Amino acid sequence: MTTDDSAQQKKIVNRLRRAQGQLAAVINAVEAGGSCKDVVTQLAAVSSALDRAGFVIVSTAMRECLDNPDAENSLSVDELEKLFLTLA
Repeated sequence: MTTDDSAQQKKIVNRLRRAQGQLAAVINAVEAGGSCKDVVTQLAAVSSALDRAGFVIVSTAMRECLDNPDAENSLSVDELEKLFLTLA
């Protein structure tokens, strides 16, 4: 794993941990009978954090496929497009 790969992985893990913390806040708000507005706001933050993590993962896969298209785990253009569209 290169330094750039490690930095990308750390960025992805940080985004996912942030989403995990936000999801815990949503659960706590629901359990505590929090206001609808607060719950929905927190839920939107979770959704956004997960989307951003997904986009980073897909963009990393795209770069890897461009840099090394013959790699064992390389994805085709169609596979990358399908992954991207699952986030849309």
